[in-house]
Amino acid sequence: MQQAHPKILFDCERMKYPHTGLYHFCWELGQELIAQSEGTGIEIDLYAKKKVQQQFASRPGFLEQSALHKFLMPNLDQWGLWHATHQATDYYPGKDIIATVLTVHDLNFLHETYRSNQKKARERDKLQRKLDKADSVVAISEFVAKDLRENMQLDPTKLQVIYNGCNIKTTKTLAEPRIKPRGEFLFTIGTVLPKKNFQTLPALLQNNDMQLLIAGAIHDKQSQQLILDQAFVLGVADRVIFTGPISEAEKYWYYQHCRAFVFPSLMEGFGLPVVEAMAFGKPLFLSTLTSLPEIGGNLAYYFQSFDPEQMQMDLKVGLSNYDANPAFVAKIILRSQEFSWKASAKSYLATYQQILNQR
Repeated sequence: MQQAHPKILFDCERMKYPHTGLYHFCWELGQELIAQSEGTGIEIDLYAKKKVQQQFASRPGFLEQSALHKFLMPNLDQWGLWHATHQATDYYPGKDIIATVLTVHDLNFLHETYRSNQKKARERDKLQRKLDKADSVVAISEFVAKDLRENMQLDPTKLQVIYNGCNIKTTKTLAEPRIKPRGEFLFTIGTVLPKKNFQTLPALLQNNDMQLLIAGAIHDKQSQQLILDQAFVLGVADRVIFTGPISEAEKYWYYQHCRAFVFPSLMEGFGLPVVEAMAFGKPLFLSTLTSLPEIGGNLAYYFQSFDPEQMQMDLKVGLSNYDANPAFVAKIILRSQEFSWKASAKSYLATYQQILNQR
């Protein structure tokens, strides 16, 4: 058996969109893979635009990403393995050309009620073809792995779970944000889309003087308007603030100073913001859906329903419990440390090596 070339092509194409979960996934994991591969005989190159490669201090090798590669892949003979970093990628060579690892972040398309059955079937077929070609499939949570087993055809020996890490660097300097709240505030972050369910959050501002800060790109104007409409009905519209995309330093400031982190999302494959808030020891108020209980564990508080009065009660009781138990802070921070990019990279490198050894 001929030994496959120990060079890995790590797909960073999605890094052309800053302030997204996939951007941070590729950047954080890519840095750790490069650092940990030193001295192993494995070399990590990037599939990306030149400007993306320049964001890595080590200046790794790279293959210039081109839209034409959606239809015709370039010569990949110098690489032994392609890591497709998300399941919806349009850039996927398959193992008939090169060994492949596919990371699956979620199967949200199957659960989105606005999609027709025809569109769901089309997306399922596209994903199934990728799964069939992959040498290894990585789910980012046990929830996603369960979703894959229940909804797709997949050799169970090819499937494993590798958790994402925590993006927070404790040595990073905080910076006062452009939009600074007055007094106590609740914080959430994420692209404003229907699945984030942020329109339920204005109810948490009733019977108190807190503000609600929603950080992240607004990709769906209707979702934003729904939040504003709900806030207006409840008489709290003047205390709901949209910051838009924020810098890392600003994000740190919001996490550090918020009264609580609130995240009522309906669909999450992992929930990176939850782990980030944990790193600051903040009280977490999450939905009970998809992966969030798996990530938050017994150190988070959960909305028992999205009824406004119930959410208010869950917040009130949770904050009272958190304030009465100072030891919670250290426990929450400790849990965040269970999600490490170092550990993630170590597991991915082991997967790469195993596949290369088999070819």
